[in-house]
Amino acid sequence: MQPRNEAILRGHGGRVDEAERLYPEAPTPWIDLSTGINPHAYPVPAVDPETYRRLPLGRDIDRLTDAAAAAYGRPTGTALLPVPGSELAIRLLPVVLGPRLRVGVVGRTYSSHAAAWEETGATVRPLPALPDPAARDLDVVVLVNPNNPDGAAVPRADLLAFAEAWTGAGRKLIVDEAFADVAPELSLLAADRLPDGVVVLRSLGKFFGLAGLRVGFVAVAERAAMPWRRRLGDWPVSGPACAIAASALLDTAWTTTMRERLAADRTRLEGILSGGGLRILGGTDLFVLAEGPPGRDLVDALAHAGILVRGFPHTPNRYRFGLPADEPAFARLAAACRSLAAAAPGR
Repeated sequence: MQPRNEAILRGHGGRVDEAERLYPEAPTPWIDLSTGINPHAYPVPAVDPETYRRLPLGRDIDRLTDAAAAAYGRPTGTALLPVPGSELAIRLLPVVLGPRLRVGVVGRTYSSHAAAWEETGATVRPLPALPDPAARDLDVVVLVNPNNPDGAAVPRADLLAFAEAWTGAGRKLIVDEAFADVAPELSLLAADRLPDGVVVLRSLGKFFGLAGLRVGFVAVAERAAMPWRRRLGDWPVSGPACAIAASALLDTAWTTTMRERLAADRTRLEGILSGGGLRILGGTDLFVLAEGPPGRDLVDALAHAGILVRGFPHTPNRYRFGLPADEPAFARLAAACRSLAAAAPGR
């Protein structure tokens, strides 16, 4: 018989509906810690009702891209293209860059990257680190920076040096910066120039907590932007999404305050997990990767307490914890971790 939580372990986090079905006896409301989405979402402003009744105007798209450039940076000669969520951009990468390429994905990371390439006939292999720039056996390298789920990061200067050498031979480098809002010092978009052959992905879903808005960006050299524009069309995101996302990106006071809050919440979360006998392995200010005791399924144990966390089939004793949203959520997690520690062998 398959374990009761297998459906939760597979695929993305956020499957609270499946957790409720599989654990009907669990206390409610469920606490969803299975994603890296900021639980303190940007407060959505009022939107002009007219934007729901008309197609997005050119000025709506321009305001959004200008706001993204102000928030992220925009290297000289770089196009910043809105997309309806970075997940779609990941799926379009093989379409735009070409199928059946030789692709290396750095580290254990977001599974959609490998899946998108494999579905188009590419040869995909994992890489423990960035390859030697002189390597000739790959056409594309994919890096998530900072990485999900362990938070591993490559400093901007080192990554730029690699990018210059790697793309100089006509190869491609994909850098997914979905979590870079909490580590802006890593972002390639703050550089003066983006090497040709580099594609950078950004997302509003994680740091701004607006995953349902479905807004992200693709940054590429302007000369490489036309294939993206053709596939994304004239209205890549909705008018209301343009307005809300632009407001969030331009709100520097909110961004500064939120970075401080998330850093404090991460420290508190690490303390709770350590107190429950877990070993902290890494993370970012939006999630923590921890290791539990061998032979015990903490996804199952915590689900009985109405707490959903992300497990990984390939490393069954490692778990990713998102940030609790409020004091009751922190308290319930702390109580559950104390129970885990009390039930550990030898206690």
